[in-house]
Amino acid sequence: MEPRQKLINSVDVCVDEALCGLVRASGGLSLMGGGHRVLLRSDLNLLRGKVALLSGGGSGHEPAHGGFLGEGMLSAAVAGGVFASPPPASILAAILCLHNAGASGVLLIVKNYTGDRLNFGLAAEQARNHGVDVDMVIVADDCAFNQPSKAGRRGLCGTIFIHKLAGALAEEGCSLVQIVSKVTEALKGIGTLGVSLSPCSVPGCLPSFDLPPGDMEIGWVRKGGEMEEEKRWKWIHGEPGIKRSKVASADEVVKTMIDHMTNTDSQSHLPLKSGDSVVVCVNNLGALSCLEMAVVTRATIICLESRGLVVARVMSGSFMTSLEMAGVSLSVMTVDQETLRLFDAKTSAPAWPNLSSVCVSGRSFITEAPEMSPRPQDHTHSEGPLSPVMRKALVRVCTTLLEKQEELNALDRASGDGDCGNTHAQAAKAIQEWLQDHVVPGCPGQLLSVLAGLVQEKMGGSSGALYSLFLTAAAGHVTEGQSNGAAWATAMHAGTQAMKKYGGADVGDRTMLDALCPAVDELMKLKTAPPGGQVAVLQSAVKKASLGAESTLHLTAMAGRASYIAAERVSLPDPGAVAVATIMRAVMETLEEEKKK
Repeated sequence: MEPRQKLINSVDVCVDEALCGLVRASGGLSLMGGGHRVLLRSDLNLLRGKVALLSGGGSGHEPAHGGFLGEGMLSAAVAGGVFASPPPASILAAILCLHNAGASGVLLIVKNYTGDRLNFGLAAEQARNHGVDVDMVIVADDCAFNQPSKAGRRGLCGTIFIHKLAGALAEEGCSLVQIVSKVTEALKGIGTLGVSLSPCSVPGCLPSFDLPPGDMEIGWVRKGGEMEEEKRWKWIHGEPGIKRSKVASADEVVKTMIDHMTNTDSQSHLPLKSGDSVVVCVNNLGALSCLEMAVVTRATIICLESRGLVVARVMSGSFMTSLEMAGVSLSVMTVDQETLRLFDAKTSAPAWPNLSSVCVSGRSFITEAPEMSPRPQDHTHSEGPLSPVMRKALVRVCTTLLEKQEELNALDRASGDGDCGNTHAQAAKAIQEWLQDHVVPGCPGQLLSVLAGLVQEKMGGSSGALYSLFLTAAAGHVTEGQSNGAAWATAMHAGTQAMKKYGGADVGDRTMLDALCPAVDELMKLKTAPPGGQVAVLQSAVKKASLGAESTLHLTAMAGRASYIAAERVSLPDPGAVAVATIMRAVMETLEEEKKK
């Protein structure tokens, strides 16, 4: 097995280059020199007389912790190597920098990992010897273990809740003692649990564990207290979990997670009771799509509300990742009005979401859809003199398209995804089904509106939209009592113009227009042709459509899916143009049969 590819320049310098990129992209951050991986607020002068906040940890969890620097949150963040605790010397340098900026004290916000506790603790003791008023809070929000060992619960994504509360308190001028007291109390109501669908890999290393396709890990540490300390603390650093199972639906996974987090038999449970207000963070561990995240967010809100909880705020996004791990963690914090006020306080930290201050639960989130007129295909129509011939034409068109299904698919495989015949067959079947239960209206415009609705709903793809545009635009020109050859010519021209306007293609672009436009140009002669010459015009139009379809063999595609294919690979006529010529020929053959009667 080879290490996974990473888009970096070098394993040795990727952390330093990432920090540089973050700072260069943000006017509110600066990078400490001297070889220290320390990010600082650019406006340190605003800290004078206030408590400064310092956090940090291993890299690979971005945007934590650099993304949470700003007014109302962290003052500085110190980064270690990927998944490695930062060194005491850099932590001390950050503390002293904040002290020298005039901060009244420095609070260290540390996740409960042995390396972080030791290195931040050592730096704190050294800072005290320099006369700095410094204190430290340990975040331990992990709900994975039923019986945590002596090391205690690990610090996870709930840490950013503490960043926010402490930052708001510091901004209001609270003392170091006051901030420590209040966030220590808040920590009692914070819990986190996660699930992963894939491992992650440190740059230059193999994936952290093997997870077969279709499996998922919950909690990220297998066997809990049975594993030694070194294996236990790796949670967001890519280790296996407490439980492996088959991937289930989002609703089931979320319910399992929240059940585990609130299990009263567990010493790590989060004490929640009906009526409590909570803030929720749905955290992308790195590789879930936005679509998946939205589905999980919905499931989380519904699951919590089903337990009688009031969901006050929801954060959904990437806040504390684990490189490219495909997974999600849920962090829940119980809140009262004062805690919620601090949570809502403004911050300039770039990674903090711009949340609404409206309570999520109880909010009306459905806007009624406007009343729509019934679909044209659902209307009750009256037959007329033209109904029989229009029915026969439709039947012939549908039968012909179904016969041509595989031929059109084969043409499409040369330049597209090979489904042109299938989409036309879907439209044909929809029309056939409609014909079984409905009369064909005597007004041609009404029929065209019906057909427009059917192809829009049943045909799908760009072809469905184009045909529906054509039929909709044409329908208004062949109304009751206005359906002679000139009216049909005007209708066809209007439909073609609509396709050009919204589709963006024109004659010569190797699309269905190469068959349709020459035919419509010929049909415009119906406006001046004598009654006896109209059939000849139609026959000529059909011939022009066939020639136009054949001409696409030598054209370079400028629109549609075929435009993305190398010209030398497109060696057959355009299937859409062939379909148009086929439809027109079927209509003409019907009219010729009627004329012979």
